[in-house]
Amino acid sequence: MTDDPATLWHATAAALPAYPSLSGPAEADLLVIGGGFSGLSTALHAAEAGLSVILLEAHRIAWGATGRNAGFVVPNFAKVDPDAIRAKLGTKAETLITMAAGSGDLVFDLIRRHAIACEAQQVGWIQPSHSEAAFAKAQDRVRQWSALARPVHLLNAAEVTALTGVNGWRGGWIDRSGGVLNPVGFARGLARAANAAGVRIHDSSPVTGLHRHGTDWQAITPNGKITARRVVMATNAYVGDLWPRLARSFFPLQVFQVATAPLPLSVRSRLLPEGQCVSDSRRNLFTFRFDAQNRLISGGMHILSLGAKARVPAAIHRRMARFLQLPDLPPLAYQWSGMAAVMPDFLPRVVELAPGLIAGFACNGRGIALSTAMGQQLADWANGTPAEALALPLNPANPIPLHALSRLAPNALLPLNIIRDGLESR
Repeated sequence: MTDDPATLWHATAAALPAYPSLSGPAEADLLVIGGGFSGLSTALHAAEAGLSVILLEAHRIAWGATGRNAGFVVPNFAKVDPDAIRAKLGTKAETLITMAAGSGDLVFDLIRRHAIACEAQQVGWIQPSHSEAAFAKAQDRVRQWSALARPVHLLNAAEVTALTGVNGWRGGWIDRSGGVLNPVGFARGLARAANAAGVRIHDSSPVTGLHRHGTDWQAITPNGKITARRVVMATNAYVGDLWPRLARSFFPLQVFQVATAPLPLSVRSRLLPEGQCVSDSRRNLFTFRFDAQNRLISGGMHILSLGAKARVPAAIHRRMARFLQLPDLPPLAYQWSGMAAVMPDFLPRVVELAPGLIAGFACNGRGIALSTAMGQQLADWANGTPAEALALPLNPANPIPLHALSRLAPNALLPLNIIRDGLESR
């Protein structure tokens, strides 16, 4: 059994007993590979629709990116908005936009419906603007998302300061359907709900082979074999060697997260008094939120991977102290990292790898909300909806040209982006 990662979330979430590894043969209507948000949501929704479902996780539930993020529920896309999506996808755009717009509500509705204990607060997500140009973009974002009747509001500089406790931003916007949660607690709650709905879950069951078996699919694990009518690969950036062509169709991006020791109440009361999460408009994104014990949480990327495990968390700690005007910021209590799957156009993907075999991935930093909504769509496919009718863009698993080099671009461009952010903020 693989140990859980040493994250804040794994240390503080309600415990989940280990599920048995797969042993011997088994059959199901649907096999889901991956025990993260998208896989668990797929399994739960498919079982509720009446399908027999088996879920295989190579390690433990929430071992991958699902358990290694910051716990932000953000119901939109990282770099694109409805107008750009309509220009790119045409009539296909509306279902995707609607899926994203409702993704925060879906998350919190599942939490309420299944009584999931995960420190959930649907209090909103804030994007402050670091420059006048970014504030103009915020105004346009509010125009586009409010046209969908979403609870979004433009914020002036004083309102951003009041909500965040931080001076210096030009303004920003808020989507009150977003919020925060303990992502491991949410995933473990989804696992319990899926199991109660009839899903057979197996930890420590990596799929080492996947091939056609007549009109079905057969998945091989170290100690078992599953025959299924349909298969959903919900591995996101952790696909490994299972399907190499898929692994070369996105950028794997390592993101670091840190959490301090709890802040004193006198300091905590100044910052985020209503409990929202913040990710600002900088290219070198600045994020922060608190957990239920007043630990301050933030994240960042590396420029060079060598020594990043020690160097990047320390740099994030210094950045928090500087941005939040906290010269006596408590030391780090937790630090961890995970891999996100990113597409060049920042839109999620569905790839039909073969008849009866599909993969959904690349939520581009919006993993909790969009991955959960993606699972609902993948469950529809498992129940007979054609892949081309799903809300998500359907693409072939085309490798990105010069993938070995181009995958380094987000990290290589970080120094330039830091300089551009600084110049714009003046």
